[in-house]
Amino acid sequence: MTSALGHLRVLDLTRVLAGPWCTQLLADLGADVVKVERPGSGDDTRAWGPPYLKDEHGGDTTEAAYYLAANRGKRSVTVDIGKPEGQQIVRKLAAASDVLVENYKVGQLAKYGLDHARLAALNPRLIYCSITGFGQDGPYRDRAGYDFIIQAMGGFMSITGERDDRPGGGPQKAGVAISDLMTGMYSAVAILAALAQRERSGRGQSIDMALFDTQIAMLANMNTNYLASGKAPGRAGNAHQNIVPYQVFHAADGDVVIAVGNDSQFAKFCAVAGRPDLAVDPRYGKNADRVRNRAELVPLLEAIVREQPAAFWAERLEAAGVPCGPINSIAQALADPQAVARGLRIDLAHPRAGTVPLVGMPIRMSDSTAAYGRPPPLLGEHTDEVLRDLAGLDAEAIAALRARRVI
Repeated sequence: MTSALGHLRVLDLTRVLAGPWCTQLLADLGADVVKVERPGSGDDTRAWGPPYLKDEHGGDTTEAAYYLAANRGKRSVTVDIGKPEGQQIVRKLAAASDVLVENYKVGQLAKYGLDHARLAALNPRLIYCSITGFGQDGPYRDRAGYDFIIQAMGGFMSITGERDDRPGGGPQKAGVAISDLMTGMYSAVAILAALAQRERSGRGQSIDMALFDTQIAMLANMNTNYLASGKAPGRAGNAHQNIVPYQVFHAADGDVVIAVGNDSQFAKFCAVAGRPDLAVDPRYGKNADRVRNRAELVPLLEAIVREQPAAFWAERLEAAGVPCGPINSIAQALADPQAVARGLRIDLAHPRAGTVPLVGMPIRMSDSTAAYGRPPPLLGEHTDEVLRDLAGLDAEAIAALRARRVI
């Protein structure tokens, strides 16, 4: 099999998570991703540890786990874009690229002559994707974008967390930087759409991606719940706003998730629970009625589930066709037979650690394969080869640039 994007080159001027997540996805699909980093320090996340990757002797390397999560498959080049010679290098790399992704503050790259208009003049086929907190226009355009703030401002935390009337109630952020990750995913989709458009028009274009926009858009049915009713949804803990029962239950020996998605599944659940009468009760037979009578029904179900261990419910309900599962730790999830069978855990050769453990790409295609040829690169690991092959610089010119600390 061949890689889907092996014919493309991506110039990556991003750091932290949203941008690197986007470009790692493109690298996984086969694109040649050239990551431009600051000399001496590089991507901020290289230092966001511990934990750090361990070397072959069990000691810490300089590669933070955070950085490793979003940068495999790339080549690292160190360039000081604050210097005119560094800016010229980036222009040469952009001229040799299909896509450029950046997450600088609005207008910052224009100060260096690296904005879309000037780079498009050099390479009219360039797809130029800008990722910021709030977008290229609007009253917040100059604000920095931080995932935690975006989760708060974008409405996500208003529906995440335990109900306010319960112990521990109040707003919660997600356990991962969800607005960063989703913006990276949306950005990759936008880039692929722009590349498809380029096949017809022959021209590149600019893409304006904002964490704030993404955070609001990804609220999905919670948005339309509000728009349809005029009432903003609140926090529901581990329950579902529109389906009952669809939540965490406390079994005799631990927690279990029971996700009844329709009326037929509810009848099957009631049969396993030994309460078939609940399925024909007019208060609970239809999901709309179960949602309206949630306060009466859920305590009944909680008492029933508590009588048996979690394994009982998992085995009996799955056998009956009712979705049910345990709440795994990350360690348990990665060790699950399904995760093993799907090959989600991967190990790549690494120059300082021997191997680096990572989680692979979840996309499966019949005629293409993921490209895991490179581990997350060391800082500046590929500077010489990229400047030689893509910028046309010889060894003497590269040495002079290094002596002047341009690279």
